[in-house]
This record gives sequence, structure tokens and C-alpha cells, in this order.
Amino acid sequence: MRQRRVNKSSQSTSVSRRRDWRRRWRYFYLRFLRLRGSPEAIARGAAAGVFAGWFPLIASQMAFAILFAALIKGNKIVAAAATWVSNPLTAVPIYAFNFHVGRWLLGSHAQSFSAESLSSWEGMMQMGREFLVDLLVGCFVVGSLCSLGSYFLCLWFVRRVRERRHLNGRKS
Repeated sequence: MRQRRVNKSSQSTSVSRRRDWRRRWRYFYLRFLRLRGSPEAIARGAAAGVFAGWFPLIASQMAFAILFAALIKGNKIVAAAATWVSNPLTAVPIYAFNFHVGRWLLGSHAQSFSAESLSSWEGMMQMGREFLVDLLVGCFVVGSLCSLGSYFLCLWFVRRVRERRHLNGRKS
């Protein structure tokens, strides 16, 4: 009998946690719906944040996104939130992909991380410069493409949500 009570207790805790997650997601969804500004400004903010999120500026991505959003007259809150396309779980795959894209675009296939390249200070410096250039070129190209895609996706989404809200008689 005692075991049944423990199971009921754990089940109610599990249900409670699910409700909490649903409430949080609904809260953020409603906050998104109530964002002020034109759909274009919100989409520009998302594009600025996605662009900044594809660069390895770990500690300053949000600041860069907000500054970039201010320059292109985008929503700064959306820009800061959109930088989370790169987070602790996605950062390594994103930067590895960007590095390989940059390496492919620049044709720098000679770069390798072998014992010979690490044997001298000059070899390590050369490898570091090539690595950084390959990474930044890849980040710029992939970030630009993803930013452009996120602009149009976000623009479509905001317009669609506001249109639905308007049709349902709610204030947008």
C-alpha cells in the first residue's frame, strides 16, 4: 500500500512538471504574439540574431545582435533571443560545419592538424591563421544564408499569426 502512494506522488509530480513546461511555452508564445512592431522589424531582428548566432563570438553574440538590429532597425528583443541558435549543444557542430564550408570555399585543403604542423611555432601560427580565416569565411557565408532564410520565415510566421488573431477578433 505504501508503494502505491509513492507511485501516485511521483505521477502527480510528473504531471505537474509537464503542466509547468506547457505553461512556460504558452507564456513565451503569447509574449511573441504580443511583440510590438511591424512584421518586417521583427523579422529583421530575427535575421540579425541568427546572423550573430552563427559567429564564434560566444560571450558577445547578444551584444553584436542587438547592435546589428539597431543598425538595420530590427526588433532588439527578437535579435537577442535568436542568437540562441548556437547554444552549448549546437555550438560545436555549427562551428565545425562553418569551418568546413570556409575551407571548401577558399580551397584550403592543405591544412591539417598533424604532428608536423605542431612541431614549430611558425607552423602553429600559420595553422591558426588559416583556421581562423576558414572559420570566419564559413561563418559569414552560412550566417548570411541562414539569416536570409530566417528573415523570410519569421516574416511569414508573424504575418500569418497576426492575420489569424485579426480574423478571430483579437487585437494584434
